[in-house]
Amino acid sequence: MKLLVRAPNWIGDAVLSLPVLNCLHENLPKIEIWVAATDWVNDVFSSIPYLSGTVRLPEGNGLKNLLLSAKAIEAHHFDIGVLLTNSFASALLFYLAKIPERWGYAKDGRHLLLTKRITQPLQEKSSHQLQYYLTLVSKLGMETPPVRLDYPLSAHDKDEAREFLISCNVDTKKPVVILSPGASYGPSKRWPAENFSALAISLQNKIGAQILIVGAQQEAPLGESIADRMNNKPVVLTGKTNLNRLAGLVAHTTLFVSNDSGPMHLANALHRPVIAIFGPTDPRRTGPYQEPALVLKKDVPCWPCFYRTCPYEHQCMTSITPEEVSTACLKIIQ
Repeated sequence: MKLLVRAPNWIGDAVLSLPVLNCLHENLPKIEIWVAATDWVNDVFSSIPYLSGTVRLPEGNGLKNLLLSAKAIEAHHFDIGVLLTNSFASALLFYLAKIPERWGYAKDGRHLLLTKRITQPLQEKSSHQLQYYLTLVSKLGMETPPVRLDYPLSAHDKDEAREFLISCNVDTKKPVVILSPGASYGPSKRWPAENFSALAISLQNKIGAQILIVGAQQEAPLGESIADRMNNKPVVLTGKTNLNRLAGLVAHTTLFVSNDSGPMHLANALHRPVIAIFGPTDPRRTGPYQEPALVLKKDVPCWPCFYRTCPYEHQCMTSITPEEVSTACLKIIQ
């Protein structure tokens, strides 16, 4: 038998879904497990040894992509489909792909498209996203062992990342600090660039930190704006790393400083010390799942708003000072 898991569409959520895949593997050892994922997150699943394969899905939800994806999935003759996504379109995809058993949360009007429908418990609405995924498989009758969030980084990717650091003239004998100043969700989740610069300078002065700045291609100007404010220039890698290269770099880091973002969860799954700077979102839902991690958040009257762009003065982020973050950095690595 063959089971297909529809993976979440965001890198952070995809990382948080890894314990579900492990749970399915342990509960259903004789069933082939596959993952359907967009190119954006497919590499999250590329090094999992027990996965039989992945089905790459095109970006976008248009009718053409839906039909192409359904045809690609149907060709594999899956017996079971598990939906970690909540959308109507994802359930329709599995229906059109003629997967006989389709399991997921009964949300977004897709009740009739599912053969096993799970109602979300009220308490899950305020629980961590990782737990939200695990509750689904638990309600499907599977045992959920104690959770340890692990990212499946290959030895090759880790070794290659070390060589890459050396080629960038990074002294790995000194503390290596990675800054991740972006956030795909929108600018409201981003701590100001000038604050990242001030933090980097502080860590250079206090612990001799080697600073790396990472992010997506569209965040390259953001990375450069941070570097421009610094006399001792960091290594700017925005747009220069794929997911596996980023994971390899993170594995060698002393500290990872980030907004609420996918790379934050990646670092947490690699068990590196994380400083997470939160603004409009709720760390109870999307914060680092496990230690070592510290969350910095300010209580402001409009929180949580979940706006992509702040219509006010962005106090939830601007009131977090570089001095506070620097102190937290030194605390977590001591």
